[in-house]
Amino acid sequence: MYYMEYAITITPQAERQVKDTTSIPFGQQPTEHMFIAEYKDGEWHNSRIVPFTNLSMSPFALCLHYGQTVFEGMKAFLMNDGRVNIFRMDKHYDRFSKSLERMCMPQVPKGLFTEAMHQLIQLDSNWIPNDEHGSLYVRPFMIASEDRLGVKISDEYLFMIVCTPAYQYYAKPLKVKVEDKYARAADGGTGFAKCGGNYGGAYYPTKLAKEQGYDQVIWTDSKTHEMIEESGTMNLMFFIDNTLLTPPLSGTILDGITRDSLLTLAKEMGIATDVRPISHKEIQAALEAGKRVEAFGAGTAAVIAPIETIAIGGKEYNCYTREDATMYKLQKALYNVRKGMATDTHNWNYII
Repeated sequence: MYYMEYAITITPQAERQVKDTTSIPFGQQPTEHMFIAEYKDGEWHNSRIVPFTNLSMSPFALCLHYGQTVFEGMKAFLMNDGRVNIFRMDKHYDRFSKSLERMCMPQVPKGLFTEAMHQLIQLDSNWIPNDEHGSLYVRPFMIASEDRLGVKISDEYLFMIVCTPAYQYYAKPLKVKVEDKYARAADGGTGFAKCGGNYGGAYYPTKLAKEQGYDQVIWTDSKTHEMIEESGTMNLMFFIDNTLLTPPLSGTILDGITRDSLLTLAKEMGIATDVRPISHKEIQAALEAGKRVEAFGAGTAAVIAPIETIAIGGKEYNCYTREDATMYKLQKALYNVRKGMATDTHNWNYII
């Protein structure tokens, strides 16, 4: 069958065999189908939804050598009325497009992106867990596929979408350390883009932190290692003195969709917000003064990841993670919008 405007060919696959996905670790169980489109000679061709399978690529493929890879992380939810909701697809598309531009990769027409997402998730909607913490994690991505060695901008690409059922990314509150040696990103670099190299470069300092007993690091600016940027793969937020704090967006901080959603909801809930540069010394002073400090990561995969311990300058401090924490109220408000239990006043939900 065909979806007419962009002629997306769909090859249906038999109904899923895996019935219980709750015990499967995040990112290991694909749904039946995936979307593929090919870019060549300046145009997109052969848009199709096919059974999930391995790719066949030349060892010369440029993505394997020179880093032209970009991806997004999105979620679809089963709403209380049984409909399916793709959350904030427009903003994810905009961020994907900015990442592609920074990596000299071709833009995906918004209509093609939307139709491919709609058709794929509709086809595999039975994979969406009907669970409080369940969702379908959706991964659009693009790779340079031209088979040629040599440092150059590729002339050929694959745009793909794959999906996997998802639950809580972190099972318990996190223990993190402020990173004061290594940097995730620098001004003028690709820190704002969701490109593969940003994540590969973060592995080593994160590995060292885990060997010291921490789950993640808090990244700081590359010049002074004083100003807080992100935590692991998430934006970082604090709740101190009845105010929600987070660093401003910059060339080194990802424009997080969950971050933006929480800031918007906080304002509507009457919670004061303050988006400004934050020094780790300020957080340390608040903790040493005995203030109630909530710290948490915000991201598509994790949603809200409470931080129970922060190490600053080799000293560990405990943060507030009890059930009445404001971060959980924000999490619930976001949950209610996604599930259709609260009015979607911002048109965030794309309903299938």
